[in-house]
Amino acid sequence: MKGVILAGGTGSRLFPLTAAVSKQLLPVYDKPMIYHPLTTLMLAGIREILLISTPHDLPGFQRLLGDGGRLGLQITYAAQEHPNGLAEAFVIGADHVRGGPSALVLGDNIFHGAGFGDLLRRRAAEVASGDAGCVLFGYPVRDPRRYGVGEAAPDGTLLSIEEKPEHPRSDRAITGLYFYDDRVVDIATRITPSARGELEITDVNRAYLEQGRARLQDLGRGFAWLDTGTHESLMEAGQYVRVLENRQGIRIACVEEVALRMGYIDPDTCHALGARQTGSGYGEYVMAVADQFRSSVRTR
Repeated sequence: MKGVILAGGTGSRLFPLTAAVSKQLLPVYDKPMIYHPLTTLMLAGIREILLISTPHDLPGFQRLLGDGGRLGLQITYAAQEHPNGLAEAFVIGADHVRGGPSALVLGDNIFHGAGFGDLLRRRAAEVASGDAGCVLFGYPVRDPRRYGVGEAAPDGTLLSIEEKPEHPRSDRAITGLYFYDDRVVDIATRITPSARGELEITDVNRAYLEQGRARLQDLGRGFAWLDTGTHESLMEAGQYVRVLENRQGIRIACVEEVALRMGYIDPDTCHALGARQTGSGYGEYVMAVADQFRSSVRTR
């Protein structure tokens, strides 16, 4: 499975913070926002990733992440000239994902929960094997009228999708994480722009729904889904990360640690990456993780 991160848009709701820098490069407490969707894909077992952003913002992501080689990844880049809808990611990234399953994650979505990586890999395998055409991820929200809402049968089969319904059929908002089979490019290139002039991801999802091949994975109790599109939600996300990290002594969305634990890099490489960030608590943490991992391997 290959991955796509869509990190475009103007971030206008966060002006003036985003007047000079991409929203997805803003900090969520102790690391750039983009680390969160990146590690989501990494936890799913994905190593070939296309990052799509505006022509203005792409150099910033390239300076931060490079080609991904230091993390055992292959990261490439493409420009979205205008925010023409989420489904345009599969038009822009057609050559990257065509011929196999793929995952799309939005650059401002944060996911966290115990066992999340195992869950992602199971659902990715389900799509890769052909058992499902697409897997969407739903999260219970207080006011589903503000979201795209999915209704599912007890076995997870998606029954309906509604955009900001006046009378929602469920409280499960569709999050910014999507798994698709190899037909997504053909579907995305066939849909027409909506009334607001965008290629809607809901239209892609509805195509799978009509085929009876869409599933909804419930992210319920024990999971967190945070959208960072406003000043308030950005601050709330930072507070959430700060509290968990300070209480548990771990770092959420630490790309070096995830790469190490997924077997993409070895402890020596991980330690060297931390040493490059000496002087920060983050760098010290990365080196400590590498040392602990090396010790645990020796004692097995």
